[in-house]
Amino acid sequence: MALDGLMMHLLTAELTKQLDGGKVDKIQQPSREELVITLRTNNGTKKLLISARAASPRVGLTDAAIENPAQPPMLCMLLRKQLTGGRLKAVRQYGRDRVMMLDFDCFGEMGDRRTLTMVVEIMGRCSNAILADENGRIIDAIKRVDGAASSVRMVLPGLSYTLPPQQDKIDMLTAAPEAVTERIRGSGTMPLHKAILGAVQGVSPIISRELAYRACRSTDVLTDDVTTEQWERLRLQIKLLCASLNEGGHPTMVREPSGRPADVSVMRIEQYGTAMITSEYPSVSAMLDDFAGGREEADRMKVKSHDVLRVLTSASDRIVRKLAAQRKELAEAMERDSLRLCGDLITANIYRMNKGDTLCEFDNIFGDGEPVRIQLDARLTPSQNAQAYYRRYRRAQTAENHLRPLIEQGEKELEYLDSVFDMLSRATTNAEVAEIRAELTDEGYIKRQGKQPKRQPASLPPIKVQSVDGFEILIGRNNRQNERLSLKDAEKHDIWLHAAKMPGAHVIIRTNGQEVPDSTLEQAAALAAANSRGRDAGTVAVDYTLARHVSRMPGGRPGMVNYTDYYTMYVKPAAE
Repeated sequence: MALDGLMMHLLTAELTKQLDGGKVDKIQQPSREELVITLRTNNGTKKLLISARAASPRVGLTDAAIENPAQPPMLCMLLRKQLTGGRLKAVRQYGRDRVMMLDFDCFGEMGDRRTLTMVVEIMGRCSNAILADENGRIIDAIKRVDGAASSVRMVLPGLSYTLPPQQDKIDMLTAAPEAVTERIRGSGTMPLHKAILGAVQGVSPIISRELAYRACRSTDVLTDDVTTEQWERLRLQIKLLCASLNEGGHPTMVREPSGRPADVSVMRIEQYGTAMITSEYPSVSAMLDDFAGGREEADRMKVKSHDVLRVLTSASDRIVRKLAAQRKELAEAMERDSLRLCGDLITANIYRMNKGDTLCEFDNIFGDGEPVRIQLDARLTPSQNAQAYYRRYRRAQTAENHLRPLIEQGEKELEYLDSVFDMLSRATTNAEVAEIRAELTDEGYIKRQGKQPKRQPASLPPIKVQSVDGFEILIGRNNRQNERLSLKDAEKHDIWLHAAKMPGAHVIIRTNGQEVPDSTLEQAAALAAANSRGRDAGTVAVDYTLARHVSRMPGGRPGMVNYTDYYTMYVKPAAE
């Protein structure tokens, strides 16, 4: 996502208009690199999102409902102490760089008024949000930078804040279009769009390519090949862009034909022709929210579920290695008849053998008569060698009797962990991750930490959907809820659905004794497919039966059931 200096210019004007004089009401920190500041303004309550994520750094207003951790981080509590109750009195941009300053008029501990500045730096992996006092001293930051990370510009509490070094580029919003064009012409021989990018402050690659395209109808023209007429068109395009930015610009998102967001811009984009889809937005904040919203939520859940994912990965790897060893041992045990044959042949031909022999060969009188070569231990007598082969035969027989149930148990455990993986991949809230973590703790995969609270949080209810025919459809969020839903809550005449032969949620149609139309059955099957590992597949097989035909798998983990008298239908996973 190219959040450039020109976009930061529009954001500065947008936030000044929307938040000027707003009072800080709440401060939240949904993740380690994100802040949400809620302000009460004359335009209503607004949420300002500041993200220092390396993949999607941004600042702007958001309407997204972002879930917060139960315990606020230390930085969040510090910011609440310093900024809550303060008023936003100014939003500034540092030149045409991707640095924004938000000045807050606050009250100190002694009731004295002071100005605190939140500096937002949008610089890829070096993005940061830094709180500084009126003297320029750093109070704290989302990312602390010590001497080991940077010897030039450290960001630590107590140090003086220093601005990033400015680049030797021209500002198109303050310089004349003729001066900007001359600066680009003096860049030397290179593609025109690269000359624009290297000479003009605050433009992103997509803007530089668009300017080159509008001037020359191509993005690959070299500066030496640009005609006088094309230079004049470039000057005109720069002038038009500056005029557009002064009036609010044209926030535009570029999407691939599949609908996936590809880039953002502050001007309309023509360079792709019909190869891309462009959409214009009323504000930069709305565009950035739409562009990054889904990705950011996925990143948040990835961070919140990291410890659970690590436990699952470790347990799965351990079981896979154990199963491989057991299967190898079982395969060897299946060859035990050859051990008994060796013992029998030695016993039958013991009169022909001597102590100290290391190899013998006898005709297979118990089989096809073909010669059989037998390895011997020179330290043992022929009788002792025969007994050694019989002992190995009995051990192999015992091993097979023990290994088969162990392998079956390991396969069931791996199937259970696979289902937890699937549930975790579809978790969208802290509460869902917490329930999965609690389930793994009860099953012994996660060690209990310290003293457990006397009052446990209430379990989440299943997801409820109203069918097109008015029937209630219930969807389990995790394995324990699947089991409760299928074996306790469901009535015997309700319909139970599950994606066939893959991890997924248990789905129940509440029939209330009525006949269920095909449309409701198909809708529930599509939901079962969407809440399974096959959600990205074109077609998924879904089994369905009456709830009375579902029973708990003996010795199985939570959510593992057996079912009979079922039918199978093939559906596309529900889009919703």
